[in-house]
Amino acid sequence: MAGKDRDAAGATVRERPARPGRSLKARALGYLSRREYSRGELARKLAPFAEEHESIDALIDSLEQEGWLSDARFAESVVHRRASRMGANRIVGELRRHDVDDALIESVGAQLRETELSRAQAVWRKKYGQLPQTPAERAKQARFLAGRGFSRATIVQTLKGDDGLGDE
Repeated sequence: MAGKDRDAAGATVRERPARPGRSLKARALGYLSRREYSRGELARKLAPFAEEHESIDALIDSLEQEGWLSDARFAESVVHRRASRMGANRIVGELRRHDVDDALIESVGAQLRETELSRAQAVWRKKYGQLPQTPAERAKQARFLAGRGFSRATIVQTLKGDDGLGDE
């Protein structure tokens, strides 16, 4: 049987054929066709296949110029996926881990902080729905929101039942 091997248990094992002739640009476009990547993330993904680090930098620069790669689009994608469930701190941390530019992170963080209270209240309402009755319940709900990346001030307002509008 051509292309098939057997493992120790006798089951048929197919090995994925290697694509040694695949260029770095083809690999990069393959990755980018599936989802958005940041510059740093794509560089790390391509590094094992590159012979020189400079070739990766040049490729990434050309992909940015051609419009295939954009940190702003990547950040927008992360925010779109996470904003309804996560706080600004968690999303900003994820963007930092993906090596997104600091100026872009600050801009995104500022936008997220404007809507953080309403997002925290929606997440809290979906999970709990009623204000905590005991200190233990309050601590549990606060830990839940903190784990989602919401700020301490937002958590306090949410657990007080404060809508953030103040006394008018």
